[in-house]
Amino acid sequence: MSGKRDKGSSSNPWVPQPGPEADDAAPEEQLPPSPWNLEVPPPPSPWGDGGAPGPGPGPATETSSAWGENVGPPSLRRPPPEKKRGFPPLLIPIGAGLIVVALVAVALVLLSGGGDDDKADPTPSTPVGTPTAPKSSYQPPPNAIPVGFGVSIVPAPGWTLFTKETRGKQVATYPPNDTVHARAFLWVRQKQNVTAQAYLLGIVEGETEEEVAQLGNVRNLPCPKDVLVECVAIDYTSTAKENNVDVKVQGSVEVYRRKDNVVTALDFRTRVDFAQKAEADAAIMKKSVIDSL
Repeated sequence: MSGKRDKGSSSNPWVPQPGPEADDAAPEEQLPPSPWNLEVPPPPSPWGDGGAPGPGPGPATETSSAWGENVGPPSLRRPPPEKKRGFPPLLIPIGAGLIVVALVAVALVLLSGGGDDDKADPTPSTPVGTPTAPKSSYQPPPNAIPVGFGVSIVPAPGWTLFTKETRGKQVATYPPNDTVHARAFLWVRQKQNVTAQAYLLGIVEGETEEEVAQLGNVRNLPCPKDVLVECVAIDYTSTAKENNVDVKVQGSVEVYRRKDNVVTALDFRTRVDFAQKAEADAAIMKKSVIDSL
């Protein structure tokens, strides 16, 4: 054995062998930078490209990141909303209202004759409405009984007012010492806005409703006054019951319609045995009514 140390080897198993140097270790893999650690670029200047630049660095456009080469990280700021062009909604109804007003103004000008005072009619036009009652020079006598609409009846001697009627006026004549059983009557009825013929048919049907009647034909009468526009008449005979006794009756209905659509009916009815005297009196009373139309 030699007492010298072998320079070429160190084989002492009791001495720990030194490991490789720290510098020789493999470098640790680095993660890409996070986009959330980057600084958010400021919004664009409202003054355009010529305005003063805002504070802070500009957007990162060339950096190695997880978003790829030469691509900046996404911004957390919302872009400003785009301004809508066109008319505001509030101006639409205002404009429509102005158009309507203009059209109404033009229509009024056209209706008034275009504003030409020389061509305007100085006389106001009569408004359309219900015709007024015609003026009449007839002066009823003191004993005339007013019916309505300027119409009256003058009772003949021996004829009195039948007070039970509430519509129109009815006069009647009675036998001597009998104020219950009339021998004849003349009823003046009135209505508005109906034709003379329709009013006539309604009256004669009502008079003979519960009787055995024979109706004549409706005939046109010559209108005795210019104010009358429709004049019709009808005659009839019938058998009526009076105290369970058959009574022969004859009658007639005359209807006159004026220009103001006031219709006056003369409803005459008499017993056959008193017809000659009753018809003579009725003719006088009918004339007084026609004179007052």
